[in-house]
Amino acid sequence: MKKYLLPICCLLFVACHNNTDNQAATDADSNSTSNTGIAAPQTINVNVIGIYPHDTSAYTQGLELYNGKMYEGTGDYETSSLRITDAKTGKVEQKHMMGSADIFGEGITIFKGKIYQLTWLNHFVNEYDISNINKPIKTFEWPNEGWGLTHDSIELIVSDGSANLYFVDPNTFKVKNQVQVTDNNGPVDQLNELEYVDGFAYANVYQTDRIVKVDLSNGHVVGEINIPGMLNQFAPGQTIAGRTDVLNGLAWDSTNKVMYITGKRWPKMFEVKLN
Repeated sequence: MKKYLLPICCLLFVACHNNTDNQAATDADSNSTSNTGIAAPQTINVNVIGIYPHDTSAYTQGLELYNGKMYEGTGDYETSSLRITDAKTGKVEQKHMMGSADIFGEGITIFKGKIYQLTWLNHFVNEYDISNINKPIKTFEWPNEGWGLTHDSIELIVSDGSANLYFVDPNTFKVKNQVQVTDNNGPVDQLNELEYVDGFAYANVYQTDRIVKVDLSNGHVVGEINIPGMLNQFAPGQTIAGRTDVLNGLAWDSTNKVMYITGKRWPKMFEVKLN
């Protein structure tokens, strides 16, 4: 498929004409680090290499590619689910409804043969065996809101809509450590869907077209993807006013080194290369 380079927002540095060159340089340096002492994140460009159908009934909260299949956790009251789909056709092959109009499903991750699925305000986490998504085998308590979920080689990593990421024991769901995500302008809150990629966490910032790359050792944002107007550019006329919602859904293909990106009730899922 033809590759597209998405437009990426650039930082503009403006200096007054009556300032000296030294003052302009000082101002530019100040803008890049702000008051946090953290360098401005590097821009990460993406090339779209595949565009696939996505179920527009899926209010996507979590996305993960596993053994060639796409696992998706969806939210919204009455329709929250855990499902397995074909990534290239969008066909839903299996679906487990969460069973209550009071439950709002959230992010998912797959770790050591188990699927974990958060809930938003219900303060519990379902654990499923990877071989059977039809019934949870265990339920954990979670005191915060549940938003996004991923994992490294040891722990689960949870977001709750704040600027914090929590490192959680997968056997007890107890918090072992946490880090605050910060860029050159300060804490970055509304962290939602998460994906772990080669030692970094990628986090979608809710209600924006921004995805931040986070150094998990200190919480610093070291890179960012900005993809405004993605659906309008690649799926013109396919959105529904009041129904098609925001970007949310990141899945990393570690074999082919590509990322899948979609959104809540989006008609398309995008396969992209990160540059």
